[in-house]
Amino acid sequence: MPDIAQIEIETERLILRPPSGEDFNAFALMSTDADTMRHIGGASSRSEAWRLWCTLAGSWVINGFGMFSMIEKSTGTWIGRTGPWQPADWPGTEVGWAVAPEYAGKGFALEAAVASMDYAFDVLGWDDVMHCINPDNAPSIALAKRIGSTNRGKTQMPEPFQNHPVDDWGQSREQWLENRKQFQ
Repeated sequence: MPDIAQIEIETERLILRPPSGEDFNAFALMSTDADTMRHIGGASSRSEAWRLWCTLAGSWVINGFGMFSMIEKSTGTWIGRTGPWQPADWPGTEVGWAVAPEYAGKGFALEAAVASMDYAFDVLGWDDVMHCINPDNAPSIALAKRIGSTNRGKTQMPEPFQNHPVDDWGQSREQWLENRKQFQ
């Protein structure tokens, strides 16, 4: 298992690293935003956000990977979370993303998704990446298309999200090797 404290990815404007306690307040604030959270479990209270935060951080301990904190390099501000995700009974190996509302639409999610896809394929050795996306989530669908993922049809998440409609957007390692050329 990798030394979690040593994992850090630097992009043009971001640092991606495992979540830490210092990030929680910004995550909790994002978690209260109904529009941001509408397709990823819904808005939550601070105490509910804490449990989710511990789940995200715990994935690094249990699986050796998990969602990264997205840190804006120029300010050191936590602006979202992105990265590899595969809880128990998940329908596949996922790379997901969410950005705090004040940072949405500025290209941060794209920058982080590209780095996360590289990490999933190059470091974790995954053969396939999916994105569980609600059919009404136009911004996430646009991002999935931008990185070359295609809609592979309906899929189902495990309890307690089994009734949330999601499509399996994704691509294989071979497809990503071709698609990532546009970002190099």
